Amino acid sequence: MPTDDKNRTPTPPLGVADKEKKVDVGKGSPINDQALAELNAGTHPDDRYDEPGIAPSIAESTTTGTGTTSDGHIEPDNWTDDEGYAESTSTRYLSSIASDIRRGVEENGRVYAAYGIHKPWLPIDDEELDRNDLQHYKFTLLMNNNLYIAPIPPSPQKILDLGTGSGIWAIDIADQFPSASVIGVDIAATQPDVVPSNLVFEIDDIENDWLWGSNTFDFIHARELIMAIRDWPRLFSQAYNALKPGGWIQLGASVPEFQADDGTLPADSAYIETGEIFFEMSAKIGVSGKEPKKWVQYLQEAGYEEITQKIFKIPTNPWPKDERLKKIGALELTHYRDGIMNVFARGYTQILGGDETYFQVLMARARNEIMNRDMHSWVPLWVYVVYAKKPGTLQ
Repeated sequence: MPTDDKNRTPTPPLGVADKEKKVDVGKGSPINDQALAELNAGTHPDDRYDEPGIAPSIAESTTTGTGTTSDGHIEPDNWTDDEGYAESTSTRYLSSIASDIRRGVEENGRVYAAYGIHKPWLPIDDEELDRNDLQHYKFTLLMNNNLYIAPIPPSPQKILDLGTGSGIWAIDIADQFPSASVIGVDIAATQPDVVPSNLVFEIDDIENDWLWGSNTFDFIHARELIMAIRDWPRLFSQAYNALKPGGWIQLGASVPEFQADDGTLPADSAYIETGEIFFEMSAKIGVSGKEPKKWVQYLQEAGYEEITQKIFKIPTNPWPKDERLKKIGALELTHYRDGIMNVFARGYTQILGGDETYFQVLMARARNEIMNRDMHSWVPLWVYVVYAKKPGTLQ
């Protein structure tokens, strides 16, 4: 199925107030081969476990106006008799709100979701959607071209993808299981119009109360919900309720505790400092980047069984000898150099009140470091995967 058409117009729920300047998300461009430009730059030593790429298994916001006065009262708008109350409740008025949700809000040249109970820190524009698609390719390679590794049944009937983003994982899983009904959910309508007939996209905030019924899904998937979830135990509890007995949940997240097994990553590197900045700003807004390391505990407390955690190594440039890991390293290099740290620049200034000039200098140093293929650093993909089962047997 085509995945690069981002003329996305699914109908969202209504009721989100107008915010800042609105812009169309528009059409994106497909990822090209430039992301793999470093793949043929020589041979460097690798440092791998026996199974390449996998470690041993182990058991708010900026001020935009609130619509209230200083004493907490809702500030009324000015209106005249000829405007009439009916206009404010008309289909045209509600359709305008829906259109605002689809378009998002613009800030500093990037587009962010206009829907959700908390301020979003990742954009929803074409650049971000291309980053999302590139990440999907990288993670699929990391799992040996598999979309999942949880032992789900051979013919699942209902699948839910949380934080679906560009929708690329949901599209691929719907193609793989044409008899299954697949739902992809996100706070922004950034998915393509042309999708498999067994796939639908919904706009919702998964931190809200879930509206899906109990015992509904055979498989729930979530990946890289960066700076998005404030209450993981509650999410796991809601997922437990939504899963059928015997159903599976699988989650994945990279935790930027950058490492090197052979001492080639200096402790004072700018690259390490950028990871520390991510942890600091995510903790400050209540979405700690280290929470994935507690997933096993949360799943146990929620009542799941057969919990499995795997830690994959993501090389930070094409330094490995193994060709698959070399390609993964090239993708991670592009992701870091051209993608994610540009996003974190917003959080550094708005969340931490940091100096933008310092951050840009730091990033220039970090980008220079990760181009060095004698630095054999890697990112642990915690807990790509944790997967777990709701007790019972799928019928």
